[in-house]
Amino acid sequence: MRVVRTPDGRVVLDESGRLAGRGAYLCRDGACWRVAYERGHLARALETSVPAELQAVLAAGPSPSLTIDEGGARGQE
Repeated sequence: MRVVRTPDGRVVLDESGRLAGRGAYLCRDGACWRVAYERGHLARALETSVPAELQAVLAAGPSPSLTIDEGGARGQE
């Protein structure tokens, strides 16, 4: 799953993996999401703070309602 800081400064989950901006990738494991947030890895990678709404999503971990793309255009990304 990709998290991106868009050029206008928003930090969002990028389910398509194609939004413009500075991105960081998270594995599908919920523990990975929590560790990335709690230890500041995500904020450091995006060079900005993580908004409260996204913090709640990261703390909860991946949910079945999130659609996660299996790869890029060629299936190699």
